[in-house]
Amino acid sequence: MTTSKDTAPVSAANKATRSPLRFSVLDNLLAFFFRPTSAHTLVPIRIATGFMIAYVHCVWLLGLEDFLGPNALVDTELWLRLHGGDSELGIPGDSKWTYLAWTDSISLIRVHEMLGIVFGLLAGLGLLTRLSMLAAWFLTLMTVHRMTGFLFGLDQIVIMLSFYLCIAKSNEVGSVDRLLCDRFPRLARSRGMRLLTGLRESTNERPQLSWQNGLSTRLMQIHLCIIYFFGGLGKLRGEMWWDGSALWFAAASYEYQSNDLTWMGRYPVIVAMLTHITLFWEVLYPAIVWPRWTRPAAVSLAIAVHLGIAMFMGMITFGFMMIIANLSFVSPELTRRTYQAGRRLIKPRP
Repeated sequence: MTTSKDTAPVSAANKATRSPLRFSVLDNLLAFFFRPTSAHTLVPIRIATGFMIAYVHCVWLLGLEDFLGPNALVDTELWLRLHGGDSELGIPGDSKWTYLAWTDSISLIRVHEMLGIVFGLLAGLGLLTRLSMLAAWFLTLMTVHRMTGFLFGLDQIVIMLSFYLCIAKSNEVGSVDRLLCDRFPRLARSRGMRLLTGLRESTNERPQLSWQNGLSTRLMQIHLCIIYFFGGLGKLRGEMWWDGSALWFAAASYEYQSNDLTWMGRYPVIVAMLTHITLFWEVLYPAIVWPRWTRPAAVSLAIAVHLGIAMFMGMITFGFMMIIANLSFVSPELTRRTYQAGRRLIKPRP
């Protein structure tokens, strides 16, 4: 018969063996999401996203009265019926909200779109980045929520990237904010500048590390894995992806065709092979992009697929932004070395 004195050492030993494992899992999880990193990888993502937001608002501004206002194809009354629900019929409303659904004033809507262009350009340049990126994301989100029936993948990708960039300090390098803080130290020490940019005066030449950059990058990566995985599952429901003819039907579709690919019909084996490679890559993307030895293949295939979409299916902006999103899997150190090599290449010789 054992006594409490006999069992006490056993309980203590069990706690001693379990606690390190529990804490190591928690430490690894925290390190995965919050490991401080530099902003070098986020710089091209910020530049492309900011300028693409400005471009998107320019497109909306050019066709403003078709999309918004009293003469819109989906007017405010129809929008409220679609998203506000119907209490009499017991149809609940959804979570989509935008103040653009409560006004038909073309003047106010035009100001909204012009502000989206301005803040998108500021975010791309990295000027007052904390404010400009948040404003660019919010203004774009308001328009996206209003544009029921007229949204495309490009709109969703820029919303996703700009939202996660609001968390990051992507202006630590390669931005007007950093240039101003380095040139004018007194300005960098002011409370207003720190509030609008999130930066402080640089104290050394080494790149500043921030947990916000690490968290922002991880969220982009996870979101991208979700997009590809469910996109691949959706393709698995189509027979053309199983019999290998999906790529041919995409190439032969005149609705999206920007370059003639009908010559591929003479090589059905190659078409089937490319179809299956695309399908397996998309479904397995979350599994092959994380290990370091398979990551180059996953990212290279992503670039090839989206470059093909941009060149041959007329979706240049979408293909470009998906390539930019895949840059989130490129390490900041590699991006920094590439940037330094480029500077040495273009630097004039004495």
